Amino acid sequence: MLSNRYVRTVILSRVLLHLGIWIRNYAVLLYVTDLTKNDPVYVSLISVAEFAPIFLFALIGGTFADRWRPKRTMVWSDLLSGLSVLVVLLALLNGGWMALLVGSFVSASLSQFSQPSAMKLYKRHVPGEQLQGVLAMSQSLVALFMALGPVIGTFVFLQFGIGVSLVLTTILFLGSSLVLSTLPRDGEEPRTDQAGSFRKELMDGIRYIGSNPALRTLCLTFAVVGFASGLNQPLPIFVVIEKLGQDKPFLQWLVMTNGAAMLAGGIAVMGIAKKVKPQLLLMAGLLVSAVCTIGIGGSTMIWLTIVLLVISGLVYPCIHGGIQTLIVRNTEGAFIGRVSGAIMPVFMGMMVVGMFLSGYVKDALSLSGVYAASGVLIMAGSLLLIPLFTENRSSAKRGPAS
Repeated sequence: MLSNRYVRTVILSRVLLHLGIWIRNYAVLLYVTDLTKNDPVYVSLISVAEFAPIFLFALIGGTFADRWRPKRTMVWSDLLSGLSVLVVLLALLNGGWMALLVGSFVSASLSQFSQPSAMKLYKRHVPGEQLQGVLAMSQSLVALFMALGPVIGTFVFLQFGIGVSLVLTTILFLGSSLVLSTLPRDGEEPRTDQAGSFRKELMDGIRYIGSNPALRTLCLTFAVVGFASGLNQPLPIFVVIEKLGQDKPFLQWLVMTNGAAMLAGGIAVMGIAKKVKPQLLLMAGLLVSAVCTIGIGGSTMIWLTIVLLVISGLVYPCIHGGIQTLIVRNTEGAFIGRVSGAIMPVFMGMMVVGMFLSGYVKDALSLSGVYAASGVLIMAGSLLLIPLFTENRSSAKRGPAS
């Protein structure tokens, strides 16, 4: 797969991009928690700033990805992300720490134009039989940085402070843009008689999802699971402090453990992906993740929390791989940007709602209560996938008769 120039170049650019994102995210998290004395509402706002753009701009970004040249889109997105971090650093030097949240928002917004373009490059330049493996490789890269990113981000911040962290982030984002610029020039985007205004293409994408039963089912599942994930997403630092009685830097070891398990799980999924139906991978991953979520919220023992994080990390690639495969298999190439840009905001939009409420719900209830509610909702979301199994059986029965 790495012999493919497009795969090799995009993966290298994502390495630089992920490294910059983790350094920035942990610098912002640790800086803000120090400044606000671990205020859960401000911690929730950090997550909202990082994830809200996925809800607000993914659909627009996906539609533009279908219209624009993918290489050019990715180069400019990463370039502008790097420049935005530089502007935030200048604002921070003048005492405006809230600019950190604004900068995270802007950078994440630009990513919504870059990510669908990467999917488009894969769809266009990777043979169909290799596509699942390439997607699994991309997920393994995410898992690798789940393991290494927190350690690197925490180390850079504790050793050098917020200023150096943001400078490094800028350099890495600009480096990603430079790497992508080495790809061959994009060809002209094909236009059909049906292609019209931006608004028309946007609505065509939404109607396409509405007419596709599999994509409709995914949207409903994403809505429930997204809200559940949002409820606990900002809270791991409070698990470290309140449940395990450790200092904040201990969080990096938990995230690293989870990321290492994700990497191992990603390798395993690459081996079994062709043998297991994607809807089964997705449902199994969600059910196991739900049980682990409930357990993590109730655990006061470090070893038990680590075991649950390992199990959760091992099954996470099943969730991601199942989602990506279902989207790619059930979507025509001309709609891939709009579909990925429309379905993911359903998940992220509800996730942002959950994250916004997370700090308030924790204050009103308890840390264990929030995690238990999240786990139950994830279970409910997995059960919504049942129609995908019945539709698959119906298609199998119709196949021989046709």
